Amino acid sequence: MVLLELVALDDVVFSDDGVAAGEPVECLSANAAVMRAEALSRRPGQAGAIAFSRTGDPSSGDFSDAKLIRKFGEVPEDLSAL
Repeated sequence: MVLLELVALDDVVFSDDGVAAGEPVECLSANAAVMRAEALSRRPGQAGAIAFSRTGDPSSGDFSDAKLIRKFGEVPEDLSAL
């Protein structure tokens, strides 16, 4: 089964090796993902957060490349490392 997944990426922080991402948080709508990412970006110690969508099959773990909806704070241009 292929699903559309709307996600806010939690805890984008800078580490010694660059940027590290936390656990993604699934959201019910694109608007909810944007609001969640904005709230996460305001937490103390956070560099930023992103909201994105992707399609895929959760049972197999195969997903398409993420499509950025919106980013907040200091988030790198190249998100492939996340």
